[in-house]
Formats: sequence, C-alpha cells, structure tokens
Amino acid sequence: MSQQIELTGTIADHQFGQRLDQTLAEMFPDYSRTRIKTWIQEGQVQVNGEVVTTPRVKVVSEQEVVIHAELEDDLRFEPEDIPLNILYEDDDIMIINKPAGLVVHPGAGQQSGTLLNGLLHYCPSLAEVPRAGIVHRLDKDTTGLMVVAKTIPAQTHLVTALQGREIVREYEAVAIGHMTAGGTVDANIGRHPTQRIQMAVVPSGKPARTHYRVMEKFRGHTRLRLRLESGRTHQIRVHMAHLQHPLVGDPVYGGRLKPLRSAEPELLAFLRHFKRQALHAVLLRLEHPITGEVMEFQAPLPDDFVELVELLRADTAANPNDLVWM
Repeated sequence: MSQQIELTGTIADHQFGQRLDQTLAEMFPDYSRTRIKTWIQEGQVQVNGEVVTTPRVKVVSEQEVVIHAELEDDLRFEPEDIPLNILYEDDDIMIINKPAGLVVHPGAGQQSGTLLNGLLHYCPSLAEVPRAGIVHRLDKDTTGLMVVAKTIPAQTHLVTALQGREIVREYEAVAIGHMTAGGTVDANIGRHPTQRIQMAVVPSGKPARTHYRVMEKFRGHTRLRLRLESGRTHQIRVHMAHLQHPLVGDPVYGGRLKPLRSAEPELLAFLRHFKRQALHAVLLRLEHPITGEVMEFQAPLPDDFVELVELLRADTAANPNDLVWM
C-alpha cells in the first residue's frame, strides 16, 4: 500500500542557480534529498508545468514546482491520542497553542508522540494532506501559536502566503543581558560549520531577518517582542545569540548560566532549573486561505514564562540601583 501525495511551492530568489534536488530538499525538509532525487529521476517532478528528470538542472526564481509522488508505508505515521489545545477550528484550518516539550513532526530518533501523530488521531482526514496539514514549525520547547491546514488547497495557499511574508508571526522572549533599544537582525542563517546539529550566522546561509523591540528591562535580562520576516530553523535563538543576548534557558545557544549577584535564592533556583528557551509564539495574523478574511489570534504566556517574568520583575524592584551588565 502507498499514499499519493502532492507537494507544491515556488522557487525563492535566494535559491536562484541551485541544483533542483538541493532546492527541493530545502523546500520540503520532511523528505530526504535522496528520496527527492529519486522522484525527479522517476518523472514525478514538474517545473512550470514541464516534467524534469535531471536532479542537477539549475533552478530560476519564481518557478512553480509540483511533485506528484507515492509515499510508502514506512513514511506514514500512526495516529496517537495526544491532547491538543485548539483555539480555533473550521472546515479549512486549525489554530493550535503548542505546549513546551511537544515535537511538531516525526524525525530522526522520534517517530511517535509528536503533534503530527496527535493531528492524525484528532482529524483522520489529515492523512490525505501532506505533513498532516502542518504549515510551519516551532521548536520542541518553544510554545505558542501554529496554523494547521485541513485541506490541500488551504495548505497550498498558506504555504504560499508564508513564503510571501503575508503571515504575521510575533513572539515574546526573555534574553540574557540588558538591552537598551530594539532593532533588526539581518543575518544569513545556515548550518554551524563544525557543530552540525546547530545553526549559526554564516555568510553562505539563507537570508533571515528578525525585528525586535524592548518590552521590559530587568537587572540582567530583557523582555522582548519579536517579529519574523523569514522562518529559518532556530532563527530567533540564533539571531539573539549572535547579538550576545541569548535566550534564557536555551540549552543549545544559551551558554553557561551566569548568576545574578544579590538575587533571591528563589530566582537563582528558578533560572537554574529553567531548561527550555524562554520563547513563546504569542500572535498570529493571516488571511483565511479560503474566505480571505483577516484573522488574528493571540496565545497567553505559559505559566513558567509568567513566573520567570514575575521573579525578574521582583528582583529588579528589590535592587533598583544595581544594574547588571552581562
């Protein structure tokens, strides 16, 4: 048994001149480059309506790509009864508030217990939609809003809107260090040159832009509101670390914990045991993929984030003249 799938997308400007198989592997990261190369060679890939069978062919910006392929049983995933916090649902989309600790999509080392498995259980018809309707991802320990498409037309429209920067995604974060003003980070992101499981700011990476503004200043930390123009892996975490202001609790980019002098033991203990990045997708604004209605959703901060802010606020009030430069 196998499942027919359809993947669609548009070649981005920064992909101009790349090999077709490389480009498709970037566009559809759920499938390996080897598998995509096979699909090309088997005539299952169309570029601007023409079948292309050469993986090495160079692509051009704005080309439309369609893949019609068969998904073997070993790439199909099992439904699982996983609780979902659904903030909105209609016939075409769902808006989900993802908790910390929930992986979005099965991958190497984790084939079950993911949001995708939960979606397949909650809405079995999503088995007919690529990636069970998932349009974009959040890291395992990042909380907050995600949109899921319930039909292929809705997914196609949302993916196009995301690529066209028509979907607004805003986040809240707590960064280490005292930041005096907001700004924009415009720096390419790619694989770290030596730590292959990490991302980094590298000249050869993909274009990435993050806007941020200061919401609240603490003694040695800063609460931020951020907006993405692109959606690179670990983008906010990498960009803030690049500014020397990594996010509190980030296990990959945060570095060694630096204790605050004169801080209450409760705050020090909380920071020591805060083992996830302090990052929450707080706002999502989009046009409904079918009706065109502009919709905006907000997700309240999770309890651990709220407690972190309250403890930092109390620490700052208790030490008004002791600014810690970190």
